[in-house]
Amino acid sequence: MLMQQIYWRPNCLILQKPSLHGIGSSNHRCFQVGLSRPLLTKQKKGRKFKNECMKIKAVAVSEEAIERKSVEVKATVTVQPATGGILSKLGLQSGLDEITDLMGKSILLELVSSELDPKTKLEKKRIKGYVHLTHRSSEEVKYEAEFEVPANFGEIGAILVENEHRKEMFMREIVLDGFLTGPVKFSCESWVHSKFDNPAKRVFFSNKSYLPSETPEGLQKFRAEELISLRGNGEGEHQSFDRIYDYDVYNDLGDPDTNPDHKRPVLGGSEHPYPRRCRTGRPRCDTDPLSEKRSDNVYVPRDECFSDVKQLTFSANTLKSAFHALLPGLKTAVVDKNLGFLLFSSIDDLFNEGYTLPPQKEKGFLRTVLPRLVRLVNDATGDILRFETPATMDKDRFFWFRDEEFGRQTIAGLNPCCIQLVTEWPLKSKLDPNVYGPAESAITTEIVEQQIRGFVTVEEAIKQKKLFILDYYDFFMPLVEEVRKLEGTTLYGSRTLFFLTREGALRPLAIELARPPMNGKPQWRQVYTPSWHSTDVWLWRLAKAHVLAHDGGYHQLVSHWLRTHCCTEPYIIATNRQLSAMHPIYRLLLPHFRYTMEINALAREALINADGIIESSFTPKQLSILVSSIAYDKHWQFDLQALPNDLIHRGLAVRDPNAPHGLKLAIEDYPYANDGLVLWDAIKSWVTDYVNHYYNGDSRTVVSDKELQAWWEEIRTVGHGDKKDEPWWPNLKTNEDLVEIVTTIVWITSGHHAAVNFGQYTYAGYFPNRPAIARNNMPTEDPSDQELELFYDKPEVTLLKCFPSQIQAMTVMTVLDILSSHSPDEEYLGQTVEPAWEEEPMIKAAFEKFQGRLMELEGIVDERNANKNLKNRNGAGILPYELLKPTSEPGVTGKGVPYSISI
Repeated sequence: MLMQQIYWRPNCLILQKPSLHGIGSSNHRCFQVGLSRPLLTKQKKGRKFKNECMKIKAVAVSEEAIERKSVEVKATVTVQPATGGILSKLGLQSGLDEITDLMGKSILLELVSSELDPKTKLEKKRIKGYVHLTHRSSEEVKYEAEFEVPANFGEIGAILVENEHRKEMFMREIVLDGFLTGPVKFSCESWVHSKFDNPAKRVFFSNKSYLPSETPEGLQKFRAEELISLRGNGEGEHQSFDRIYDYDVYNDLGDPDTNPDHKRPVLGGSEHPYPRRCRTGRPRCDTDPLSEKRSDNVYVPRDECFSDVKQLTFSANTLKSAFHALLPGLKTAVVDKNLGFLLFSSIDDLFNEGYTLPPQKEKGFLRTVLPRLVRLVNDATGDILRFETPATMDKDRFFWFRDEEFGRQTIAGLNPCCIQLVTEWPLKSKLDPNVYGPAESAITTEIVEQQIRGFVTVEEAIKQKKLFILDYYDFFMPLVEEVRKLEGTTLYGSRTLFFLTREGALRPLAIELARPPMNGKPQWRQVYTPSWHSTDVWLWRLAKAHVLAHDGGYHQLVSHWLRTHCCTEPYIIATNRQLSAMHPIYRLLLPHFRYTMEINALAREALINADGIIESSFTPKQLSILVSSIAYDKHWQFDLQALPNDLIHRGLAVRDPNAPHGLKLAIEDYPYANDGLVLWDAIKSWVTDYVNHYYNGDSRTVVSDKELQAWWEEIRTVGHGDKKDEPWWPNLKTNEDLVEIVTTIVWITSGHHAAVNFGQYTYAGYFPNRPAIARNNMPTEDPSDQELELFYDKPEVTLLKCFPSQIQAMTVMTVLDILSSHSPDEEYLGQTVEPAWEEEPMIKAAFEKFQGRLMELEGIVDERNANKNLKNRNGAGILPYELLKPTSEPGVTGKGVPYSISI
């Protein structure tokens, strides 16, 4: 008997802590000694103080009696009705689940104290109870229950959940209400498996964030165990309801069991370095033990698949519909797969008249899921594939023909991150001249000065930072011979030289195309320049088509797929394996990782796979995915993914403390860089505020954070393990290190991805502007009499024959339209505060400051686009540069920066 009670009379007053409840008979109220404030008495007016009010009797009570003091807490669980899910909602399972709801045993909750028992130093006994169904609508389902929480239970820091249904459910939130300090919230946003699939209970932590060293004692075990469960054991095939994050190489792109020609090399390892993807555990192929068997549904951890919850994840499901219904139907409709467009008017018909599709099994299905692309025109009996006119073409029908637009798009178009400053002359290759021919470029001083005479010499132009290059010479040259063995494509090594005019525009000067010595023939190379003679003009246009195909392939395979989708997946895996869900950095990064793994799995299924859309429609064809591996091996560096570092590396900027953003740009009117740096600074300021709040400016906190250090170690040595020994990896020792690393990841998943993704249909929807493939050699390379005759007689036909075939063009246009489209439920950067951020006042204030800076960027973009002095974003027929404007309406808008790589 350790505790005491104090009896008191009505004319005596004891002030106790408000969280304590009295116990005892109706005639006496009692309080725990030591938790009440000192006894106070009050003498009534006109009466003397009486001693009887001081008659206090102390009695001994049991600990059990003290524990009976409790707070009545209401638990509300909000579940999102799923439109699909893994298990069917029909049949026996659905009926059994309804019975479970009627019985009031839908979900079992176990409340976990943040404190250990002060005597035993063990976990306090959990408070258990079932929640029962109270509300159901098309938007949400609610379950409720009441719990008696003992006064000495301590703060509730976690909840264990057991789903009693036979199918999974998507749990949005749990709220415990009844505490004087306010409700305790648990933002779940997660699939909870059925106990019949996996008996292990799910744990959800409250929205309060903790560094590992600050974790309350009662939660430390759960924090560690949850991370262990997420890592898995590296064995077996993962089930669709699993939440296991593990690594594997890219060995599932080929399908040798179905077709020996579909065997593809493994990406990842010393031979073909590559980032790692999520392990699925599928068995190996029968005919190739290095390859993994393919399946219709590619495993990703269950919480990465929100597509059937958030309004069907418009873009992802639209893409799936295109892959599985529209494109196969299109292939059957086009009889000749190599047939090109005979006239430019035939290309225009894709936007005006459309293309008749074969009848579908489910009538009207395509019109329902692809309303922008597929429609019923007039009295047609079938569906019509008809494309919207891209915004660029809508403003200027001949935009793609103009050289000034060719130059402008290198800094304000779809791939503005490859242009480089020329710092040495003459231009030289680093390839072995004994294998690939002379190292020195065929673009001579005389050729350049002939183009810029009256301005400066080449030497002066380099000194004044006036010469820029789009250089795919060394990158593509080693692939030329192999690509040319493939049917329906060709390849060159290419260099394209630009001159920066007084108006700040890039003027194309020369294009060099080269073929290495091959098939017993010596190296072939030729330089093409803008001209006033018809023959040279048409050769120049053909050379541009080849360069644009090179740039288009590099954009899709490197700037887009590799740098954003592919390289981000290891960050996501490591974050879930090494950072607890209650870690503040986990909660900072979480919105930037949503949907990405699901989209990547979809890409492996139908975009970058053997004989997929990329391989069938882009210049490198079957070698396409190797292009991204070569780029990763030779060019990818984590530190250069940061926008300022990237600009400096390419010679497009130098450090200058007196310049805006601390950088002086080589091209002042560089829309991607100008808008990007404003966004970069806004992101970095927000990340800095966030990091400094949790790490208190003490670098020792960063170094001693075991989860954080394990996270960064695993990213470098496992997720990007083929690069683990590179010297350029940043250290993670200080707040500044952490800020730079996190800002880089956030920039890649938001700003960089937006810049290279959401303009795809705008700039490549009219494919002559950016053909995905160049199918024929230049007419001046080893020409036949027939080819030369056609070129001189009808050069337009020669150009059309070089462009993609009809099936290639329509396939790419369909995919680009979908990839460029914003979902109606898109989550734009800074638009919505995360629940964990909102609960911390300092973080909420920092986020509101971030929101303000993003709103300011909206105005900056509008102001710049209205400035007539900025020739690269304003002028007759010029499309304003809005790709880094933070928000957007749904659809293909050419603007908007989502939090994550969501499509």
